[in-house]
Amino acid sequence: MKPMDCDFVSWRGHRVYMKVTGQGEPLLLITGLGGSADQWTPFAQQFQNRRVIRFDVPGMGLSSAPYAPITVGGVAELAAVVLDGLGVECTDVVGYSYGGAVAQQLAFDYPDRVCRLVLAATNFGVGSVPGSYAAMACLATPLRYYSPSYFDRNAAALYGGMTGRDLSMRRRMMAERRLHPPSAYGYQMQLLGTLGWSSFQFLTRIPHDTLVICGDDDPLVPVVNAETLARRIPRARLEIVRRSGHLFLWDESKRTSARISRFLDAAAGASLAEPIAQVV
Repeated sequence: MKPMDCDFVSWRGHRVYMKVTGQGEPLLLITGLGGSADQWTPFAQQFQNRRVIRFDVPGMGLSSAPYAPITVGGVAELAAVVLDGLGVECTDVVGYSYGGAVAQQLAFDYPDRVCRLVLAATNFGVGSVPGSYAAMACLATPLRYYSPSYFDRNAAALYGGMTGRDLSMRRRMMAERRLHPPSAYGYQMQLLGTLGWSSFQFLTRIPHDTLVICGDDDPLVPVVNAETLARRIPRARLEIVRRSGHLFLWDESKRTSARISRFLDAAAGASLAEPIAQVV
């Protein structure tokens, strides 16, 4: 397929929006619950020497809405179809939050399509330690994508980190989220599609060099989940970022992208046979 800035791909009757920017080695970004491809822009801009690939899960952003829930495994299949459409055989992958679940499934179901794996602010599904009650309650509704006042009131409890501390950052985040918010129906379908999913049993069979990275001020995904991921994935290392919250790929994009870039560049020529924990 010819180089493009954006396009659509057909999958299971859905019209799926995908966006490609830059040139170089491919980097696939898979976003969180309710998120759109365009929310990745501040992070993607840090990878000037990469061909950055993003897509909207059905019901999100500019993709068509699903008629029924799409499982995590289904979205992993969609990610492989996106790569097929772009002629990409193998790519580095960054999976964030819900997208981290999809990235784990992609690495297990399609191991030859993943070069190196980054799991950011994510867990392993059923069996994971849940976030705070306030954070989990906010996650049940997409209202944070529509209402600036709701987002402002709940950002600290849900996301922590820079977004929780800084009013100007919250305003920027809200503006970005309102560009392509999920439909209420699509959001619920995505949420339902996560029910019952767990990677715990197959984590030990993920063969890729993996960076598990999280913030220590994330109310939604406690650090213990990242520790479990890094312990069970054979070739994983763990980085815990001080004072960072759930949105650290966006509200601290320069800081986190630099750490992820170092991992991707180093992993290309080094083995990570033992998990490494580092607080940074």
